[in-house]
Amino acid sequence: MALWRARAASSPLLKRLLQPASFPSINNAFCSFSTDVAHTSLRDKMTKQMVHLDINLQVGTCMPLASMRIGTLIHNIEMNPGQGGKLVRAAGTCAKILKEPTSKYCLVKLPSGAEKLIDSRCRATIGRVSNPSHNTRTLKKAGQSRWLGRRPVVRGVAMNPVDHPHGGGEGRSKSSGSFGRVSQTPWGKPTKCGRNQERKRKGKFK
Repeated sequence: MALWRARAASSPLLKRLLQPASFPSINNAFCSFSTDVAHTSLRDKMTKQMVHLDINLQVGTCMPLASMRIGTLIHNIEMNPGQGGKLVRAAGTCAKILKEPTSKYCLVKLPSGAEKLIDSRCRATIGRVSNPSHNTRTLKKAGQSRWLGRRPVVRGVAMNPVDHPHGGGEGRSKSSGSFGRVSQTPWGKPTKCGRNQERKRKGKFK
């Protein structure tokens, strides 16, 4: 390779052929080709940047549900516009948009599996809440629950009748003198029997 370079440098004919002025058309074509390639590569780079800067792909972006696409995973969802995040805030949870929010309401699937219609003007955050392994950790002792601010829970059947509807009686009994009494809170409200805690309004929830 070095020998060929030395011979080319010593030959005056090769010097004249290798000068750009000898082939102006080829030189111009090469310059235009290089310019086109530069513009094409720049255009491709800008396109890739636009794809990566798509706001629906940025995790942590907060925006109205009307601006999101179907299948987007979201969390920290508002119930009413401007109220602040109320739904899907626990560790490792996320909701999913099931239908394109083209109308006034947006259909969202909650972590419980329930599908809910939410106002499209409500805002939500794209992505999943961090720390998904929160539910897998085990507490080593009772004192660790107290460190978290959780107080002990006393069973109703272990109380006296004045303290809980399940209290009193001979042995373990929830009847408290009346046969067939249902499970109740300390204030006498039923806790089972399929009572719906959520009020369903026509056209609001599904």
